[in-house]
Amino acid sequence: MTTDQHNITELPSRPHDSVGVVKKQQYTFAHPPEELVLESGARLGPVTITFETYGTLSPNRDNAILIAHAFTGDSHAAGYYSSDSEDAKPGWWEFMIGPGKGIDTDRYCVICSNILGSCMGSTGPSSINPDTGEPYGMEFPMMTIGDMVTAQKALIDHLGIEKLVSVIGGSVGGMQVLEWCVRYPNMVRSAIPIATTMRHSALAIAFNEIARQAIIADPNWNNGDYYGTEKPDLGLAVARMVGHVTYLSDEAMRRKFGRRLQDKNDFSYDFGVDFQVESYLRHQGTKFVQRFDANSMLYITKASDYFDLKDRVSTLQCIAEPHRSHSKFLVISYSSDWLYPTYQAKELVQALKRTGQDVSFCEIEADCGHDAFLIPDERLTNLIRGFLHGIPGN
Repeated sequence: MTTDQHNITELPSRPHDSVGVVKKQQYTFAHPPEELVLESGARLGPVTITFETYGTLSPNRDNAILIAHAFTGDSHAAGYYSSDSEDAKPGWWEFMIGPGKGIDTDRYCVICSNILGSCMGSTGPSSINPDTGEPYGMEFPMMTIGDMVTAQKALIDHLGIEKLVSVIGGSVGGMQVLEWCVRYPNMVRSAIPIATTMRHSALAIAFNEIARQAIIADPNWNNGDYYGTEKPDLGLAVARMVGHVTYLSDEAMRRKFGRRLQDKNDFSYDFGVDFQVESYLRHQGTKFVQRFDANSMLYITKASDYFDLKDRVSTLQCIAEPHRSHSKFLVISYSSDWLYPTYQAKELVQALKRTGQDVSFCEIEADCGHDAFLIPDERLTNLIRGFLHGIPGN
């Protein structure tokens, strides 16, 4: 077992309300012959999980919050990697995590880990297979949301944390939140699943399948064995374009683009870029291939399609026992989210209430679509801050 540092600390600050300069850390476990046994029955090891921490862990290690990122996200949820670069990119939830913010690092130690199967530091298809010395590619075993959470649990155990103040995440991160509650209810004092679902609809599965087929149809995909050669950038870019459309809303796209032309006054009458929305999607696709791996896209979208809590939610009954009555849920949805619509959040709320959970629910009116939880919004910040302050003993 290895980690960059065993003591969770905070590095020098940048802006006064930022956690400042942070660094990635890694924890490696499941060394053979004690590999991680996945839901499929396959064995994987060693496994490396990349993570970041913000704030200070209390002496009793009882102030930790786990953040679960969305499927193409990473462990860089807050702070900066450089203190002297003017354009250093902040973490993806910089507006939410920090001193005095919704998730207050003056009170909590916040942990965000990169999911199993990703390409952002944790073990995934692009990692080296110790048996061959080459990237796994399609030899990487199929994993599930549950396997991602099992790997997170190994990290939390390694850090000496027995109980989490909260597990918080949006989209596929929200699925991980729910999986934590089912698998390890005694470790979760509260949960905030945002813009998520208990299981994918046929529509969501269909969009994921289109994205996967775009990658597989790229001649450079080569059955996943493209490392060191030309990558399936075109297929991955198209997959990202498809996914990006589902993250927005009709109103957001109308307001941002409408039918406005891109740097021209008339149609080109060919298949180049005419409309601003075309230019935007192509830009998003091109930018995405520079940071993400096509095989990880295949594995993570499939894992999210496999996720199904509806038949397992009754296992949450154990949280409703009298000695567990302090556990709480805050379910948040967005009015314009058509990927995981509010009716799915309400189904989750009803299922939780049937098992006796303490559940609060809020639908936020916003026209930004599914990705609204990644956009600064005082309503979301205040909801999370107030909910965390209301957790007994917190």
